[in-house]
Amino acid sequence: MKTNTDLTIRRSGERGHVDHGWLDSRFTFSFADYYDPAHMGFRSLRVINDDIVAPGGGFPMHPHRDMEIFSYLLEGQLAHQDSMGNSRVISPGQIQVMSAGSGVTHSEFNPSATEKTHLLQIWITPDRRGLQPRYTEWAPAPEQEAASKVLVISRDGRDHSATISQDAEIWRLKLQPGESSAHTLAPGRGLWLHLIRGRADFNGAGISPGDAVSSERAGEYTLTAGEEAVEALLFDLG
Repeated sequence: MKTNTDLTIRRSGERGHVDHGWLDSRFTFSFADYYDPAHMGFRSLRVINDDIVAPGGGFPMHPHRDMEIFSYLLEGQLAHQDSMGNSRVISPGQIQVMSAGSGVTHSEFNPSATEKTHLLQIWITPDRRGLQPRYTEWAPAPEQEAASKVLVISRDGRDHSATISQDAEIWRLKLQPGESSAHTLAPGRGLWLHLIRGRADFNGAGISPGDAVSSERAGEYTLTAGEEAVEALLFDLG
């Protein structure tokens, strides 16, 4: 981990890693058998797992409770089933959001016999325990498909975003080469940015795919794409 002025950078290669054959995963924070006391989460953000699921592989039915869980699909398809009766398949660019609340069981599988599935699995702690479990999905509206900055998840559901029970905003950034996007962090809040694709500059720090940058200093932050297109998720957390 390196610090650049008010930024803390967690490089992709510093993450935890496990390869089970059917699952190749990198853990930004402590998860399962990977334990790093310096990386237990950031504010309400508890998990960012970068998962590659082999054809036909997946997570069988298992329980969760009191966690806001969402998956952002990057490649392939993801088949979801749960104890609430939902049975869905999502495609790249879509997000599924599950509030585990008082308790839910679910499974996630790669339905393809030939193609891998690549997703980010993200967990955020809710602001209350024992909520009614629920499931929803987010997909970009036509005007959001290529937009440089889109709100995908929030507490109030504004601007076509999916809702979670936490004071959190999650923005999807998509930038063309040389393009920039700014975000203003209000006092008392924290920022976490996870770079998915491309190489970029974030307030003077050079970052590569899988790198993350965090800060708790109020002010403006700017992501600028390098010579290739960039995709990232930005978390603004209370």
